[in-house]
Amino acid sequence: MADKPKIREAIVVEGRDDTINLKRAVDCFTIETHGFGIRRETIEEIRKAYETTGIIIFTDPDHSGEEIRRKLKEQFPKAKHAYLLKKDALKAGDIGVENAEPGAVIEALNKCRAVLEDDGPDEITMEDLDRAGLVGGKDSRTRREQVAGILGIGYSNAGAMLKKLKGFRITKEDFYEAVRTVDNQRDQG
Repeated sequence: MADKPKIREAIVVEGRDDTINLKRAVDCFTIETHGFGIRRETIEEIRKAYETTGIIIFTDPDHSGEEIRRKLKEQFPKAKHAYLLKKDALKAGDIGVENAEPGAVIEALNKCRAVLEDDGPDEITMEDLDRAGLVGGKDSRTRREQVAGILGIGYSNAGAMLKKLKGFRITKEDFYEAVRTVDNQRDQG
Protein backbone atom coordinates (compact mmCIF):
# COMPACT_ATOMS: atom_id res chain seq x y z
CA MET A 1 0.00 0.00 0.00
CA ALA A 2 1.70 3.13 -1.18
CA ASP A 3 -0.47 5.73 0.50
CA LYS A 4 -1.60 4.37 3.85
CA PRO A 5 -4.27 6.22 5.82
CA LYS A 6 -2.73 8.22 8.66
CA ILE A 7 -4.56 7.92 11.98
CA ARG A 8 -4.50 10.89 14.36
CA GLU A 9 -5.32 9.04 17.59
CA ALA A 10 -2.84 6.80 19.38
CA ILE A 11 -3.83 3.15 19.06
CA VAL A 12 -3.49 1.05 22.21
CA VAL A 13 -2.57 -2.56 21.41
CA GLU A 14 -1.37 -5.54 23.39
CA GLY A 15 2.07 -6.10 21.91
CA ARG A 16 4.83 -5.51 19.40
CA ASP A 17 3.42 -7.89 16.78
CA ASP A 18 0.14 -5.95 16.85
CA THR A 19 2.06 -2.72 16.24
CA ILE A 20 3.96 -4.26 13.32
CA ASN A 21 0.74 -5.51 11.74
CA LEU A 22 -1.15 -2.22 12.20
CA LYS A 23 1.70 -0.34 10.55
CA ARG A 24 1.31 -2.60 7.49
CA ALA A 25 -2.19 -1.14 7.09
CA VAL A 26 -2.04 2.43 8.42
CA ASP A 27 0.38 5.15 9.43
CA CYS A 28 -0.14 5.34 13.19
CA PHE A 29 1.35 5.75 16.64
CA THR A 30 0.80 2.81 18.97
CA ILE A 31 1.19 2.22 22.67
CA GLU A 32 1.70 -1.38 23.75
CA THR A 33 0.23 -2.67 27.04
CA HIS A 34 2.30 -5.87 27.08
CA GLY A 35 -0.62 -7.83 28.52
CA PHE A 36 -2.59 -7.53 31.79
CA GLY A 37 0.11 -6.12 34.05
CA ILE A 38 0.14 -2.68 32.49
CA ARG A 39 2.97 -0.68 34.04
CA ARG A 40 2.30 2.70 35.63
CA GLU A 41 4.54 4.37 33.03
CA THR A 42 2.46 2.85 30.23
CA ILE A 43 -0.79 4.05 31.85
CA GLU A 44 0.71 7.56 32.04
CA GLU A 45 1.69 7.38 28.38
CA ILE A 46 -1.85 6.28 27.48
CA ARG A 47 -3.25 9.12 29.62
CA LYS A 48 -1.09 11.66 27.78
CA ALA A 49 -2.37 10.39 24.43
CA TYR A 50 -5.96 10.29 25.73
CA GLU A 51 -5.72 13.95 26.70
CA THR A 52 -3.92 15.14 23.55
CA THR A 53 -4.71 13.07 20.46
CA GLY A 54 -7.35 10.69 21.79
CA ILE A 55 -6.93 6.93 21.87
CA ILE A 56 -8.35 3.91 20.13
CA ILE A 57 -8.29 0.66 22.10
CA PHE A 58 -7.63 -2.19 19.66
CA THR A 59 -7.13 -5.45 21.56
CA ASP A 60 -7.43 -9.08 20.48
CA PRO A 61 -10.95 -10.53 20.11
CA ASP A 62 -10.40 -13.09 22.88
CA HIS A 63 -10.91 -13.26 26.65
CA SER A 64 -7.55 -11.67 27.48
CA GLY A 65 -8.04 -8.86 24.99
CA GLU A 66 -11.51 -8.11 26.33
CA GLU A 67 -10.20 -8.00 29.92
CA ILE A 68 -7.48 -5.53 28.95
CA ARG A 69 -10.10 -3.48 27.06
CA ARG A 70 -12.38 -3.48 30.13
CA LYS A 71 -9.55 -2.28 32.43
CA LEU A 72 -8.63 0.52 30.03
CA LYS A 73 -12.25 1.53 29.48
CA GLU A 74 -12.63 2.11 33.24
CA GLN A 75 -9.75 4.60 33.21
CA PHE A 76 -10.41 6.10 29.78
CA PRO A 77 -14.18 6.14 29.32
CA LYS A 78 -14.19 8.34 26.21
CA ALA A 79 -11.72 6.17 24.30
CA LYS A 80 -12.77 4.84 20.93
CA HIS A 81 -12.83 1.07 20.43
CA ALA A 82 -11.82 -0.85 17.31
CA TYR A 83 -13.00 -4.45 17.08
CA LEU A 84 -11.99 -7.31 14.82
CA LEU A 85 -14.23 -10.28 14.14
CA LYS A 86 -12.63 -13.48 15.41
CA LYS A 87 -12.60 -14.90 11.87
CA ASP A 88 -10.55 -11.88 10.72
CA ALA A 89 -8.01 -12.30 13.54
CA LEU A 90 -7.49 -16.06 13.27
CA LYS A 91 -4.41 -17.63 11.71
CA ALA A 92 -3.16 -21.18 12.30
CA GLY A 93 -5.22 -21.49 15.48
CA ASP A 94 -3.85 -18.24 16.92
CA ILE A 95 -6.18 -15.30 17.45
CA GLY A 96 -4.94 -11.73 17.55
CA VAL A 97 -4.70 -8.31 15.95
CA GLU A 98 -1.30 -9.36 14.61
CA ASN A 99 -3.03 -11.86 12.28
CA ALA A 100 -5.52 -9.51 10.59
CA GLU A 101 -5.19 -8.52 6.97
CA PRO A 102 -4.71 -4.81 6.27
CA GLY A 103 -8.25 -4.52 4.87
CA ALA A 104 -9.76 -5.87 8.11
CA VAL A 105 -7.65 -3.47 10.18
CA ILE A 106 -8.75 -0.48 8.10
CA GLU A 107 -12.38 -1.58 8.26
CA ALA A 108 -12.24 -1.87 12.08
CA LEU A 109 -10.68 1.60 12.34
CA ASN A 110 -13.26 3.07 9.96
CA LYS A 111 -16.09 1.58 12.03
CA CYS A 112 -14.79 3.23 15.21
CA ARG A 113 -14.53 6.50 13.30
CA ALA A 114 -10.80 6.91 13.61
CA VAL A 115 -9.74 10.42 12.71
CA LEU A 116 -7.78 10.51 9.50
CA GLU A 117 -5.08 13.08 9.79
CA ASP A 118 -4.49 15.82 7.32
CA ASP A 119 -1.31 17.70 8.00
CA GLY A 120 -0.14 17.69 11.57
CA PRO A 121 2.04 20.24 13.30
CA ASP A 122 5.49 21.01 11.95
CA GLU A 123 7.18 17.71 12.38
CA ILE A 124 10.08 17.45 14.78
CA THR A 125 13.10 15.69 13.30
CA MET A 126 16.16 13.91 14.64
CA GLU A 127 18.06 17.07 13.66
CA ASP A 128 15.91 19.01 16.16
CA LEU A 129 16.80 16.51 18.89
CA ASP A 130 20.48 16.80 17.98
CA ARG A 131 20.31 20.62 17.94
CA ALA A 132 18.71 20.51 21.39
CA GLY A 133 21.53 18.37 22.78
CA LEU A 134 19.35 15.29 23.21
CA VAL A 135 21.44 12.99 21.01
CA GLY A 136 25.06 11.86 21.19
CA GLY A 137 26.33 14.13 23.97
CA LYS A 138 27.62 13.12 27.38
CA ASP A 139 24.49 14.44 29.09
CA SER A 140 21.99 13.71 26.29
CA ARG A 141 20.22 11.01 28.30
CA THR A 142 19.68 13.36 31.25
CA ARG A 143 18.49 16.15 28.97
CA ARG A 144 16.06 13.78 27.18
CA GLU A 145 14.72 12.66 30.54
CA GLN A 146 14.19 16.28 31.66
CA VAL A 147 12.54 17.38 28.39
CA ALA A 148 10.33 14.27 28.37
CA GLY A 149 9.31 15.03 31.95
CA ILE A 150 8.30 18.57 31.07
CA LEU A 151 6.32 17.36 28.04
CA GLY A 152 4.81 14.46 29.99
CA ILE A 153 5.77 11.79 27.45
CA GLY A 154 7.95 9.48 29.55
CA TYR A 155 11.66 8.83 29.12
CA SER A 156 12.96 6.92 26.10
CA ASN A 157 15.97 6.71 23.83
CA ALA A 158 16.26 9.28 21.03
CA GLY A 159 14.49 7.21 18.36
CA ALA A 160 11.56 6.34 20.61
CA MET A 161 11.39 9.94 21.84
CA LEU A 162 11.06 11.16 18.27
CA LYS A 163 8.18 8.71 17.70
CA LYS A 164 6.46 9.93 20.87
CA LEU A 165 6.91 13.59 19.95
CA LYS A 166 5.25 12.90 16.60
CA GLY A 167 2.63 10.56 18.05
CA PHE A 168 1.56 13.00 20.75
CA ARG A 169 1.59 15.81 18.18
CA ILE A 170 4.05 17.92 20.16
CA THR A 171 4.71 21.11 18.22
CA LYS A 172 8.20 22.40 17.56
CA GLU A 173 7.27 25.45 19.61
CA ASP A 174 6.33 23.32 22.65
CA PHE A 175 9.40 21.12 22.16
CA TYR A 176 11.81 24.04 22.07
CA GLU A 177 10.03 25.69 25.02
CA ALA A 178 10.70 22.53 27.06
CA VAL A 179 14.36 22.59 25.95
CA ARG A 180 14.64 26.27 27.01
CA THR A 181 13.12 25.39 30.40
CA VAL A 182 15.76 22.69 30.90
CA ASP A 183 18.49 25.13 29.89
CA ASN A 184 17.14 27.81 32.25
CA GLN A 185 16.99 25.33 35.15
CA ARG A 186 20.63 24.40 34.52
CA ASP A 187 21.67 28.05 34.38
CA GLN A 188 19.94 28.74 37.71
CA GLY A 189 21.12 25.50 39.37
